[in-house]
Amino acid sequence: MNIRNVAIIAHVDHGKTTLVDALLRQSHTALNKEQSSQDAILDSNELERERGITIFSKNASVQWKDTKINIIDTPGHADFGGEVERVLKMADGALLLVDAKEGPMPQTRFVLKKALQLGLKIIVVINKIDKADARPEYVLGKTFDLFVELGADEETAYFPTLYAVGKDGIAGLEPDISKMTNITPVFEAILEYIPEPTGDIEKPLQISVTTIRGDNYKGRIATGRIYNGKIKNGQEISHINREGVIKKYKITALIGFEGLEKTEIGEAFAGDIVAVAGIPDVNIGETISDPLNPVAMPLIDIEQPTVKMTFMVNDSPFAGKEGKFSTSRQIRDRLFKELETDTALQVADNPEGTWEVSGRGELHLAILIERLRREGFEFQVSKPQVIEKKENGQILVPFEKVFLEAPEIFSGILMQKLGERHGQLQDMKVENGIIYLEFVVPTRGLLGYRGEFLTDTRGLGIINTSFFEYGVDPVEWKDRNQGSLIAYEAGTTLLYGLVNMQDRGTLFIGPGIVIYKGQVVGQNSRGDDLRINVCKEKQLTNHRSKGEGVGVHFNAPKIMGLEDAIGYIAEDELVEVTPQNIRIRKAILDETMAKRAARGL
Repeated sequence: MNIRNVAIIAHVDHGKTTLVDALLRQSHTALNKEQSSQDAILDSNELERERGITIFSKNASVQWKDTKINIIDTPGHADFGGEVERVLKMADGALLLVDAKEGPMPQTRFVLKKALQLGLKIIVVINKIDKADARPEYVLGKTFDLFVELGADEETAYFPTLYAVGKDGIAGLEPDISKMTNITPVFEAILEYIPEPTGDIEKPLQISVTTIRGDNYKGRIATGRIYNGKIKNGQEISHINREGVIKKYKITALIGFEGLEKTEIGEAFAGDIVAVAGIPDVNIGETISDPLNPVAMPLIDIEQPTVKMTFMVNDSPFAGKEGKFSTSRQIRDRLFKELETDTALQVADNPEGTWEVSGRGELHLAILIERLRREGFEFQVSKPQVIEKKENGQILVPFEKVFLEAPEIFSGILMQKLGERHGQLQDMKVENGIIYLEFVVPTRGLLGYRGEFLTDTRGLGIINTSFFEYGVDPVEWKDRNQGSLIAYEAGTTLLYGLVNMQDRGTLFIGPGIVIYKGQVVGQNSRGDDLRINVCKEKQLTNHRSKGEGVGVHFNAPKIMGLEDAIGYIAEDELVEVTPQNIRIRKAILDETMAKRAARGL
């Protein structure tokens, strides 16, 4: 069987998932009723649909003429770089999608760099050419410049180019929509330009494990590409772990990809992508090999985490009331289970019974927290911290490249805010009323900035970051300039109490909310914390003064979502996470005890 292994790579929201939808539908791939009626078929995860981004890699396959095309959908955000790096190793080529208006963006650079390092053959697809302000020729030039900048050789830099409207399922060799009828040019380009997979069917079996998924019946299922040899369902294999230890197992299920479905198959050969069950302790990056002649594949080198948080058991007055899983054992088991499928994540036990969880960025950790929350877990997390390194006696901290895009009228506030966060302006340009800024900023300076950025740009701005380097911290960092408004007593919030307190700052809650003493209910307009009574009830009397109750206005509270809360909290505060609520609280709820702790008593 002829095979092509092709990855779909792109910046966030450049349309790769809709293009994959078109490839699946127009190849007449069998889809179930639910799949047939939905868009973004591969983005099956609830979080992916809500956020409009691909978080987890997926495998699918289509049949075009006499060739099986394995399609690998990859995450587009740098925080999920671990996924990108692994899955690209399964491919021999890639479709690079670039928005016909925006051109190459930060994650375009990130995924293209990874693909070029692996020597993949690249086909450029300039997508969304139906936009009124599309500029395909300009974008083509910018994409070529990016290839050259990333060190592509002459052959690679003169890449084949297609133009497409992914959502309509049409493509062509030139940017003329009237000449496009279907997605066939993409299929033809894959067959022409993407090389057939190398590998010798006669050599000993070698499969490099790139993803792990759990199954209630089959156990751990390892997905990877067959680099050499062949594999049969039920045969004996050797499993080579990261330490080089070899164990023999019998395959209990050999699974192939047909369309979006996973189907048990009898055998598979070098070049194909398969999933294997029956190896209880297999992990990402390890090798499934021949039982008589086991040869390990090179281990996958993954970028190290730059941000960490402390996870802990919820000990608030509401502990255990809103979650199914809240014990130390349950939380610990779930965190360490995540390591099986996320190589960019690190989890370590702390002596006090908490866990240090490290990831590639705030978004990476926020996605993990949200997933655990939706699974029914209840816990608390601390303020994010950057991960420092020590080299030659110096403490080094991570820096990020920050790319901002917003209407030009917001340029002043953006440059001011990034300057306050010790960002160094690298590049600035204005096109069609849109300003494009590039900064290098200490990662510490970006913690909690995303929400602020969206507020400053009224939701019209785009921000992207990618790891730049480790360097010397330019400044002694201080906590935020404003303190918190803290609940003075437990109870149910009342409109009277809230209205009386709203002039003190920005409230996070409205009336009728059950709160506890020590819970953060707002942000103070001043720099210190303030204990307030938002459960205060109006005293009833037989007398009423003239004008009483007239003109009372309650400002809408600022509802703090998960990422807002994580970005807001100070060193002495925590975010309480439950399936039902996100709460901000003081780490020490009692005011007297908190003051004693602050004095070291």
